[in-house]
Amino acid sequence: MGKKDKKKKEEKKGKGIEKTAEKTEKKAKLKAKKELAAKGEDDIESMVKAIEEEERKRQEVKEVVVGPPTHRSNFSMTAHSDNPEIVFFGGEFYNGQKTTMFNDLLVFNLKRAEWTQIKSPAGPPPRSSHQACIVSQAGGQLWVFGGEFTSPSESQFYHYKDLWVFHFASKRWEKVTATGGPSARSGHRMVVFKKYLIVFGGFHDNLRDCKYFNDLYSFDLEERTWAKLVTVGSEPSPRSACQMFSAEDGRVVVYGGYCKEKVKKVEKGVTHIDMFLLSPDKHDDTGIKWRWQTVKQVGERPTMRTGLCNAVGRDGKVFMFGGVMDKQSEEDEEESEEDSDDEDGNFFNEMYSVNVEGERATWHLVNLTGRKEIGEKGEKGEKKRRRKEKGDGEAMEDDNVDQLEDLALEDAGPTTVTVESGAFTVSSTVGEAEKGAKGDTLAELKEKDCFVPSARFGSQMVFKGGSLYLFGGIIESGEKDITLKDFYSLDTNKIDSWNVIIESDQVMEWLGETDDDDDDDEEGDDEDEDDESGMDTD
Repeated sequence: MGKKDKKKKEEKKGKGIEKTAEKTEKKAKLKAKKELAAKGEDDIESMVKAIEEEERKRQEVKEVVVGPPTHRSNFSMTAHSDNPEIVFFGGEFYNGQKTTMFNDLLVFNLKRAEWTQIKSPAGPPPRSSHQACIVSQAGGQLWVFGGEFTSPSESQFYHYKDLWVFHFASKRWEKVTATGGPSARSGHRMVVFKKYLIVFGGFHDNLRDCKYFNDLYSFDLEERTWAKLVTVGSEPSPRSACQMFSAEDGRVVVYGGYCKEKVKKVEKGVTHIDMFLLSPDKHDDTGIKWRWQTVKQVGERPTMRTGLCNAVGRDGKVFMFGGVMDKQSEEDEEESEEDSDDEDGNFFNEMYSVNVEGERATWHLVNLTGRKEIGEKGEKGEKKRRRKEKGDGEAMEDDNVDQLEDLALEDAGPTTVTVESGAFTVSSTVGEAEKGAKGDTLAELKEKDCFVPSARFGSQMVFKGGSLYLFGGIIESGEKDITLKDFYSLDTNKIDSWNVIIESDQVMEWLGETDDDDDDDEEGDDEDEDDESGMDTD
């Protein structure tokens, strides 16, 4: 009898805890509703539903020639598999006071250098931090999964778990209904593997707690069914914002990422630099069983950073650009999370390439050669003209001298190329990985005539027609987020210099608080020490 009474008491206690939790949640919702009403906002689920209803009212497809995308971050940028086009979808923009969400579908035609917006009925509601992939089947399809919607005041977040497909043949969206898929999330990654979409990781944040994922799902593009994959081997820890791409042999690679962990009751950001290979089990006919393997990384690896972007090029070469790493050191562990969030970060504009063969990844720091043909129009061009006027012997001697000069230039090691891009001046280390490009740099070599986009994180990059295309990104300076909308290309056959398609502008207006405002409130005399560029250029 004593055991039964004890069990009943425990059950009653459990039910009491549940009721208390329900009451607490109900009170929190009522309080939140009042606060939202004061801000003039509806609850976020109602906002999303209203937007979807509005999208359904559109009856016809319209294609309109427009200007370039406005300032935005966390959008998707995908190269069309068959056409000379790059497809942009969604994103968000924060100006310090208000967040604007996007669901516009923009297409950049590489041949005409023209932007087109496709307005199609019943499309997805606005979102950011989603994933998008393009496949060739049925005339070309853009598949979009997940992401998040942020309220204008940034006081509410809604994570999606919906799957959409845009049919390029009909120019229409379709919402795909299929059960058993991933939970609602953003910051995940998605790639195409044969006839499947593979989804990994991400996070879900409801402002009360944040959960990171390392689960794995596949979506069969032919059968239109989801499957949760069963894995063996050493798997990645839960994370978001990792780099995920296909290796030359078809296997899937996962590199790096970010998550938050509690250390001494304080939530700290953790940046990962590990790498994993994912491949289907050869002895499994169901497609459900997959295997994780760790990858040995060698060569000139990037320093610890997150927020890179990647693009898969030819011959198994994958390019990665940019990124950011907090300046906070291990000695700051006792600081609160609020204090650590105010730390500026080290921003990068280096580009690396990596080749994954077997269980080994080889990294290289990409060395831009410079626009050599431009140099030849100057001093070298004049030397060539003089040679033609000389005899063969003297010409050969001059050629030998030039070759020795070029050889000395190559042996000089890495160089620091200073580039001005809009409001930013950035010093970027450019040199050959095998020669220790991260050592001390020499003076700027103007003869190379290299242009490098300014340092940033959260850019998007794709490979199309032998060239890399890089768009946008973010730079942070204290409380200030500078969202970029510049656009560049780099010929990977030459690797000489980035070409400017859209220049970096200086017109983004920041309406939120800045460090200057904080300085005014305090008795500070360090106004002259403010960095006009809004970023660390060390």
